[in-house]
Amino acid sequence: MEEVLVAGVGMTPFRKPGDHPPYDVMAAHAVLNALGDAGITYAQVQEAYAGYVYGDSACGQRALYKVGMTGLPIVNVNNNCASGSTAFFLARKAIATGAADCVLAVGFEQMTPGSLGTLWDDRPSPLARFDEITDQLYGRPDLPVAIRYFAAAGHEYMQRHGVPLNLFAKVRAKASQHAANNPLALFRKVLSEDDVLRSPEVVPGVLTRLMACPPTCGSAAVILVSSGFAKKLERKPRVRVLAQSLASDTATALEGKSMTELIGAGMVRKAARSVYEEAGVGPQDVDVCEIHDCFAQNEVFSYEALGFCDEGGAERFVNEGRNTYGGDIVVNPSGGLLSKGHPLGATGLAQCYELTNQLRGTADKRQVPEAQIALQHNAGLGGAVVVTLFGTVDS
Repeated sequence: MEEVLVAGVGMTPFRKPGDHPPYDVMAAHAVLNALGDAGITYAQVQEAYAGYVYGDSACGQRALYKVGMTGLPIVNVNNNCASGSTAFFLARKAIATGAADCVLAVGFEQMTPGSLGTLWDDRPSPLARFDEITDQLYGRPDLPVAIRYFAAAGHEYMQRHGVPLNLFAKVRAKASQHAANNPLALFRKVLSEDDVLRSPEVVPGVLTRLMACPPTCGSAAVILVSSGFAKKLERKPRVRVLAQSLASDTATALEGKSMTELIGAGMVRKAARSVYEEAGVGPQDVDVCEIHDCFAQNEVFSYEALGFCDEGGAERFVNEGRNTYGGDIVVNPSGGLLSKGHPLGATGLAQCYELTNQLRGTADKRQVPEAQIALQHNAGLGGAVVVTLFGTVDS
């Protein structure tokens, strides 16, 4: 397999719905930034993969035609909230298998205010079986779908491990502290644990408004190249992909026994084991991580699924400050989805943007000292998860 290097990254500031340019303008801006970062032209790109969730067919073409019309293959990708990192996964495979030497992955989303919901109600829902199990385990069909799933999983976790609601509040407060140093984040106000707990209750005793990420608009892009192509570049890539895994749900997700399994803990464990084994490292070797914290609860579950702490050990992991600067691993230095925002198709590639800058040592006030190995975790209900390990070229 060919070595895969990150040659360039680009990203737009994330914004609230209505306070942003159209998706094609945002995407073109991110792509041009990534091309400039790599020091190449669009004509040198051999393939492109575009990730988005809310949009008609061929939105990728609409966005990329603003950059250039070279006739290159453009593939549109929809894998729910993991769409951006799935586009990255396909771009990486094209390089790793020798099919191409320079590939673009771009993700974007132009969202509307409010909670996520079903757009197509005249055909079977991809989440119908998930809904049936949630009915059995938790109820509350009145809640919006994502809120319902993660509130149910949070309630289950609190009952199983005897943890208080302020565990999730501490995670949210940490995200705000990190985002304060990220000029591209949507929310940069520092919040206290009490601020989070005092915010309006979405599900009493389980979830407050500030524990959920906001609908967001934005774009991010990545240029991947082979080692042979990199030799021709004036700016030599300093970040490489060590290992990557794309997984869907395991059978345990739909056995009807656990809400945390239903929202993807099994597929995260599977993908994480795969990348650790492939790269020859363990979770203890990771210096910095971008976790898919669509809800503060999901960040807590993911600590355990990714192996950063034992099952049920997340409360101690958080209370001891092992998830931030000065601890075992810095989680979401960007502010994560909770503070940076979550434009679905862009999220995975925005995580790559952050981790690439961390490994380059160019993350400014967010910089994790001497970061050498980084992990990205991007997940979507229904389900899909991409776990990627990055390293420096010398690591």
